[in-house]
Amino acid sequence: MYTPKMKLTEEQLSILRGEQGETKAKIMETLVRYGDIFDAPEMVKVTHGCGHLVTSFGMGLLKPVFRICDEMIDAGLKVEDGFTMDPRPVDYKNVKCNLIEKAVFNLVMYGKQKDYEERLLKLGMKGNDPFSCACYFKEIGNIPKKGDVLSWAESSAVNYANSVLGARCNRNSGMIDIFGSIIGYVPKFGLLTDEGRKATWKITLKLTKMPEAQVLGSAIGMKVMEEVPYVVGLDKWIGTELNDDATGFLKDFGAATASNGAVGLYHIDKITPEAKELGEKLLVDNYKEYVIDDAELERVYKNYPIMWKNKDKEGQMAFIGCPHLSLKQLNEWTDRLTTALSKQNRKKVAVRTILCTAPAVKEVFMKSENYKKLMSTGAKLTCICPLMYSNNPLCKKHRIMTASNKLRTYTLARYYTTDELVDKIVGK
Repeated sequence: MYTPKMKLTEEQLSILRGEQGETKAKIMETLVRYGDIFDAPEMVKVTHGCGHLVTSFGMGLLKPVFRICDEMIDAGLKVEDGFTMDPRPVDYKNVKCNLIEKAVFNLVMYGKQKDYEERLLKLGMKGNDPFSCACYFKEIGNIPKKGDVLSWAESSAVNYANSVLGARCNRNSGMIDIFGSIIGYVPKFGLLTDEGRKATWKITLKLTKMPEAQVLGSAIGMKVMEEVPYVVGLDKWIGTELNDDATGFLKDFGAATASNGAVGLYHIDKITPEAKELGEKLLVDNYKEYVIDDAELERVYKNYPIMWKNKDKEGQMAFIGCPHLSLKQLNEWTDRLTTALSKQNRKKVAVRTILCTAPAVKEVFMKSENYKKLMSTGAKLTCICPLMYSNNPLCKKHRIMTASNKLRTYTLARYYTTDELVDKIVGK
């Protein structure tokens, strides 16, 4: 048996000794070794039992993942409170592919999707379609409370849960997420501790106009990297209440801090739960400072590289919604596109335009008049992850435009501000 450095309870030791089965012992040993690497003093109980898993794609190369899933199933293990998943990788109806692109997806990349999802259902996945990177949407309902301890993965979901909801979760990897949910304990270190949640950077905003959430998040992420920022001055632009407008902004802002840096937690003065409670007491004594004005945001934006092979050509398609769009954001994008088309005396978008949202949000949206308006523009609505679409070596060659800094960072997509992207989609 592995000899842990951390202190374990008798119950935890019994699991590690194999008294609850060999497979459960392996899982516990993995979690303990993980915690020992980071000098965790102990394990803490997962208080929000519904997990969120990042590995949502049935890729044939993931044979070790399938083998571990089979071993857990054979041992009768599952997540009792269930779990949600990151988005599915493909949707041929709404994100069409040619025959060769489809062959790559089916034969080389995601050919094991059906088999993998059958395993996930046996392990406790909630229903048949809990696939979204934004599991905290009210339509999905995986919403932890302030102070809850989680065992989640997915950088933007962990970032949102820590920051906007005030829950506690480290930036876990795939499989660590389900291991913690099955065992019901995770190692206590990093963002699970009071000290680890203190801010080491004070970010002061001196802006004369509403910032793009994605560019502001990008600037902060690239500056602080994996550290915790405390942002002052954003309340001037998004208010002090966590309403739909503010949470939509913070979702996109946070995803950019997490992808352009490695931020797992941020505090927004007068807005996010811990900042409202403790204010600048969250700052460590020798914090660093970063002042962001209009010129700094412009500098950050202008320095994004253009990764297209033919940089001077126009974009061929646009992806909107990475992370997934909320219901309010879907309605806003519908209004933006229909208004812009009307001004140009056009009825249809000029390039392939694909909006991405959660299945449960899509279901609600499809019952609205705005769904008919959006479909009339020629745009498509999907629930896939555009990153996974772009992982196809043939698909990534398309000149993809986006207003997502996460998608820009992980693919060859070109970033445009919201207004610029609308102009590109509508055409002149």
